[in-house]
Amino acid sequence: MDFMDSVKEKVRQLDKKKIIVLPEAWDERMIIAANKLQNEKIADVILLGTEEMIKPLALKNDIDYSKLKVVDHLKSPNFDAYVDEYFKLREKKGITRDEAKKVIENPLYYGVMMVRKGEVDGCVAGANNTTGEVIRASLHIVGTKKGIKTLSSCFIMELADDEFVNDKLVIFSDCAVVPNPDPEQLSDIAISAAESCQSFLGKSPKVAMLSFSTMGSAASDDTEKVVAAVKIAKEKRSDLAIDGEMQFDAALIPKIGQKKAPNSKVAGQANVFVFPDLDAGNIGYKILERLGKAKAIGPIFQGLGMPINDLSRGCSADDIVNTATFTCLQV
Repeated sequence: MDFMDSVKEKVRQLDKKKIIVLPEAWDERMIIAANKLQNEKIADVILLGTEEMIKPLALKNDIDYSKLKVVDHLKSPNFDAYVDEYFKLREKKGITRDEAKKVIENPLYYGVMMVRKGEVDGCVAGANNTTGEVIRASLHIVGTKKGIKTLSSCFIMELADDEFVNDKLVIFSDCAVVPNPDPEQLSDIAISAAESCQSFLGKSPKVAMLSFSTMGSAASDDTEKVVAAVKIAKEKRSDLAIDGEMQFDAALIPKIGQKKAPNSKVAGQANVFVFPDLDAGNIGYKILERLGKAKAIGPIFQGLGMPINDLSRGCSADDIVNTATFTCLQV
């Protein structure tokens, strides 16, 4: 059984089947994904749209429209209450109720509000909306987790077989959202990535805070940022194994970790790798994917108060299914 199959099976074993809303139902990829999620018994799905919009696309793809759950959010009995809720959330920012109504008419915002109000367990979007739009809706309506101020992301990296690799499944973070995190933000990313490791991989996290230096072998403003982030993360979560600053080879390879950081409980054993900035994270995961023959699964949002996830606009229906599957685990 490959990794995604094992994740799907884990979701099927949850006490209660989760409900996921897909707000971009005018996109046939969403309709195909909704059908797969339901047929594979991964999640129940709500598509936001109308019969006129969705039925022709379902028929085009040999999908029984009667088995899809479609909600026309503009005619929903909850619509006015959602407008009122959004108005209260954003009133201090100067929004009027008429402006709030226009926002909730957008299915993306309506879908995220469904998560906030407990009508669904999670939301997956981004096949048509930009990452910025999905982030904005998420932060405006749901916000971040208690104790976390930073929305970030992670990739699950399935590594190729190699003599140096102890663990084929690891977490890379943040490779998609925060361009240049300060120490406080970097500590949030580390804590969120550790929680992602526990949720998605079912493993005790060992978090390496990456740098071009290992335990003081070099000094600069950049290394000091990582050192400060390690200190903050340990103060916030003393129960987690977090260490650094650390070079990637020292974090990954036991012999090098033992040599460069002999007193570290993370060096050479890390399964969570936190990059100092988005340049390093994005470049790093793509090099590993393209040249190292690793498989990158994500990005998956982390740090939000409720499960909402973003997609690439070039995603496939299977990508949507996979992201929705991880969203179920975040519940």
